[in-house]
Amino acid sequence: MIIYRSPKEIEKIRKSCELVAKTVKHLLPMVESGVSTADLDRAAEAYIRRGGGKPAFKGYRGFPATLCTSINAEVVHGIPSKTRKLKDGDIIGIDCGAIVDGYYGDHAMTIAVGTISAAGKKLLDMTREALEVGIAQAKVGNRLSDISHAIQAYGESHGYGVVKAFVGHGIGTALHEEPQVPNFGPPGRGPRLREGMVLALEPMLNVGTSDVSILSDNWTIVTADGELSAHFEHTVAVSENGGIVLSQL
Repeated sequence: MIIYRSPKEIEKIRKSCELVAKTVKHLLPMVESGVSTADLDRAAEAYIRRGGGKPAFKGYRGFPATLCTSINAEVVHGIPSKTRKLKDGDIIGIDCGAIVDGYYGDHAMTIAVGTISAAGKKLLDMTREALEVGIAQAKVGNRLSDISHAIQAYGESHGYGVVKAFVGHGIGTALHEEPQVPNFGPPGRGPRLREGMVLALEPMLNVGTSDVSILSDNWTIVTADGELSAHFEHTVAVSENGGIVLSQL
């Protein structure tokens, strides 16, 4: 069942999202060679708690950390580690969620560590733009799959594999609510978009195949061919003119 949020509820979701966005911004200067993903995780949890929130991911279905930190060929759900240290040329996806006053915020971006390859830079740019294309379709009167189709068409038109095994989602008083928002599919399908819908849109693009596999930790998702992957996510409210991004400053 899709839950349609009141303007007051959307402002509560925005408050959570803004804390998440501030947390990720707080981490950006730390993303450099030699820093461990556990260092980033500790800093994120401390910042969220100082801001009056709670980490949304920690303990969720047993996940052990505040952040998902996914490096290079890792698509999503990488677990922070004291021994996993960033190196110049890496790309790292940082996915962060917070709960404030019972409402959730969710936001992710993929960040360059030092100087990265031209292919890595293009992947980051194109994945960010795929998200923007999807956000533009989050407008009243469209169908849900208009978002999905726009993301897929953009990613594939630039030669990338669009991950199909993991999808975006509704968000509000739970981290994952209906509806699921795939990053692929034909246009004109699914429920009609209405005001009050709040969606976490999150394209994942791979340099190579769209296929993925899961590591032995039962969390970390990697590209099947070992090629780079990028992930960007915003929480958006559907409006007459396209998605209103709640998770940016």
